[in-house]
Amino acid sequence: MCEDDHENDHAGIGRRAVFVTGAAAALTLSTVSFASAAGGTGPRTRTVRGTLPPGSPDFVYVPVEVPRGVREIHVAYTYDRPTVPAGTQGNALDIGLLDERGTDLGGRGFRGWSGGARTEFFVRADDATPGYVPGPVRAGTWHIALGPYTVAPQGLSYEITITLTYGEQGETPRPVYPPERASGRGRAWYRGDCHLHSEYSDGRYTLAEIARLARAAGLDFINSSEHNTHSAHAHWAGLAGDDLLILLGEEVTTRNGHVVALGTDPGTFVDWRYRARDNRFGRFARQIRRAGGLVVPAHPHATCIGCNWKFGFGEADAVEVWNGAYTPDDEVALADWDGMLVASVRDGRRDWIPAMGSSDSHRSPDVIGRPQTVVLADDLTREAIQEGIRAGRSYVAESSRVSLSLTASGGRGEHAGIGERLRVDADTPVTVRLEVTGAPRCTVRLVTDQGVLFTSDPLPVSGAGTVQWRTTASYAAYVRAEVRHEAAAGPLPGALAAFTNPVFLGS
Repeated sequence: MCEDDHENDHAGIGRRAVFVTGAAAALTLSTVSFASAAGGTGPRTRTVRGTLPPGSPDFVYVPVEVPRGVREIHVAYTYDRPTVPAGTQGNALDIGLLDERGTDLGGRGFRGWSGGARTEFFVRADDATPGYVPGPVRAGTWHIALGPYTVAPQGLSYEITITLTYGEQGETPRPVYPPERASGRGRAWYRGDCHLHSEYSDGRYTLAEIARLARAAGLDFINSSEHNTHSAHAHWAGLAGDDLLILLGEEVTTRNGHVVALGTDPGTFVDWRYRARDNRFGRFARQIRRAGGLVVPAHPHATCIGCNWKFGFGEADAVEVWNGAYTPDDEVALADWDGMLVASVRDGRRDWIPAMGSSDSHRSPDVIGRPQTVVLADDLTREAIQEGIRAGRSYVAESSRVSLSLTASGGRGEHAGIGERLRVDADTPVTVRLEVTGAPRCTVRLVTDQGVLFTSDPLPVSGAGTVQWRTTASYAAYVRAEVRHEAAAGPLPGALAAFTNPVFLGS
């Protein structure tokens, strides 16, 4: 039998309560209740409506009292999108689900997040909508998590339809994860794209399409990085292979910036429900590292709402300087990163933050592998790739056609490559050599802590060339290379074809 719809009205202030989750204030609404399963096995539905005003908390929770005997929870929602004045944000409402274990920060109760990518989802023991995690539907208070990303001046009116299906639960599948090793070439340069999205968050690519396109782009490794969910982890195993290492992670998408958790243990979920002012990011950065991952702030100067990075770089293992097609915000990120290199030299620190690049591909025509991080690693394994990224033994290229080799050498056979230090006296002559392939008509720039100190003539149409430059450690504390396309008319440099992490000079 199917019970008639019942409605809850969340418009009344008296039905709201504000509480603190351990981070930003959140709003909890009145509980939606269902009858027990004794009355039959068919679905039962409740519909709730309400309006959120401008200035609503980041998260609004709708408690749902789930009785025993429920087989599946299905949620569908809509919200209004009124016309707003130019320059004013309209309505955008994200959604997710937390189970009977609660809403506490840390995510013990996390069962899925689709952001604004879906209008409905389901969860049951044996299956779930992409973005959500299969598992037992236990009795207790579950919570639909609403995220009013932006609210129009008129407010945000929503309607949520919750359907419980009663019956015997299926069996939860045992997760199988991709291996942490592929058939590498020993110590070699490996190409990867560590920021990708599929239908498991707000992308349109299937996992199979990502794997196929990664191989076509000449990649050796990728990293799963869905927005605020680890639900894809258990679906990659059949797509890995001897030729493709698949790392598992998440793009932790807060309201004050995004961070890629790169190569975490399988099944690791990292919470995102905090802002910079809450002083919680360090806790979750440490969680990423405990799970064997790297902390990589993504597109730190992106202009989308909530994308600009506001947590500082004290917890970063690397920073994503180049994100997708090269744009002015990447140029700003590159300059900002170079400023961090200068600061590390000025302060006499040995620690520095390596740069990397990823495609952040979501759907066609986004190009998987543009750009890609090329890492010198001891083998094609999770641990070796991460160690190479952490050490800065890497460069970023727009495609697999572009290859670079940057070295610095002294007069007595001393030699250092990307991410390494050439230990020479301050006035010892140093020869810097860059070899390039796959960059026709591009210009090479050598950048130091003093700025751009060398600019080459355009490379030939073959795209191959070698440049050499002589300096000393007293003149250049580090040298890094940029390979740029021909500039359009105007003072700005051309878009990047590739760039390297630095070689440091001096004892």
